[in-house]
Amino acid sequence: MIHLHYWPTPNGHKITIFLEEAGLAYDVTPVNIGRGDQLKSAFLAISPNNRIPAIIDDSPDDGGEPLSVFESGAILQYLAQKSGLFLSNEPRAKIMALEWLYWQVGGLGPMLGQNQHFAKYAPEKIPYAIERYVNETRRLYKVLNTHLDGRTFITGQDYSIADMAAYPWIVHHEEHGIKLADFPHLKVWFETIRERPAIQRAYKVAEKVPVMDPTQDSLAHKILFGLTQ
Repeated sequence: MIHLHYWPTPNGHKITIFLEEAGLAYDVTPVNIGRGDQLKSAFLAISPNNRIPAIIDDSPDDGGEPLSVFESGAILQYLAQKSGLFLSNEPRAKIMALEWLYWQVGGLGPMLGQNQHFAKYAPEKIPYAIERYVNETRRLYKVLNTHLDGRTFITGQDYSIADMAAYPWIVHHEEHGIKLADFPHLKVWFETIRERPAIQRAYKVAEKVPVMDPTQDSLAHKILFGLTQ
């Protein structure tokens, strides 16, 4: 059994997508980041960076004690290796999947997160910051769009953890100031993935979690943007 510590953010969605696609048994423990659950000692014991998601695997392959994993990219890679799914053993396809997984966790996610922060959540609008991160968002969308020319999925014809990592961030393209019509290869890729039954099941999980809008909830805003560990 995989115990998923989760909140319905793009990084949280990555893991429910994998688990639904792979058909692995899992349960969900909500970590209410708008109320500070990520700062509690029990969660920090498995995710010392106080960020969701994190997992605990009751049955790791080494047969030892339950194993915890934090950081969404590491979790995807761990689950792919455990299940033998969505990460090719063919060396070139595998390295391409990992390249784009790391591209997402090191670039796409952080830059789009800054875009949304300064455009939507920051207490004052700073034109320079908004322009910088919107421009970087467009650059990253263009990078992925160019790569997808002639490919169904990021590594070619096979769906992988690289697609699972990127997709939840593209879901919010309108909030990022992006029109998918400007990126036709990316648009086809996005629409192809959106129709997968496991994607739809993963997003159903999110519907069960009551998320507070930090623009409307002062406590959530203070915790998310004002506190440190």
